[in-house]
Amino acid sequence: MPKKDVPSLVKDQRLIDKRRAQIVKAAVQLFNEKGYHKATTREVAKASGFSIGTLYEYIGSKEDILYLVCDSVYDEVVRKWEKLLDKELTGMERLEQVVEAYFRVVDVLQDEVLVMYQETKSLSGDALKYVLQKEMRMKEMFEVELGRVREAGLITLNDRQVSLAAHQILVLGQMWTFRRWALQKEFTIDEYVRYQLQQLFYGFSVKSSAENVES
Repeated sequence: MPKKDVPSLVKDQRLIDKRRAQIVKAAVQLFNEKGYHKATTREVAKASGFSIGTLYEYIGSKEDILYLVCDSVYDEVVRKWEKLLDKELTGMERLEQVVEAYFRVVDVLQDEVLVMYQETKSLSGDALKYVLQKEMRMKEMFEVELGRVREAGLITLNDRQVSLAAHQILVLGQMWTFRRWALQKEFTIDEYVRYQLQQLFYGFSVKSSAENVES
């Protein structure tokens, strides 16, 4: 699915990128405060630092703003995530670092990720399909990492279980944002990372029936 062509009356690509970055930053704040549907393009323009007329030189509709937000957030998450990865690590150390790096990037970009999680459904047609495909590509990145440790004989998941585990990792990162009203009152990001890694890789340490009886 090709990237959506967001119309612009301006021909200078560097200026387009600069202004759209301003629009995305302002929109993230407004959409977090008011929601996508209640925030107006005029408010986005004002928060971006220019007039409504100037705003429409760089977009064609309000949905274009949401699309730019979602598209840029996925790219930024992947960009920051890849910078944190240690290419020298292998095995379970590599997998743990991959997951931890993802969680920590989500923490840094939590406002952006929250808007993406809550508002993506407001996109329509090819724009929605494109953004959802980007999320699936992120999920596939975790599948690749899980596949590596499976090939090394360190985990015993089958293909379907690997797919589900990749979904689980993706959502656990997002959960730090959409449940932050509760989670961030109870846990630091360091604790969240540590406990989630422990439960992901070692489960709940459930006792056997015999142990339960003895206790």
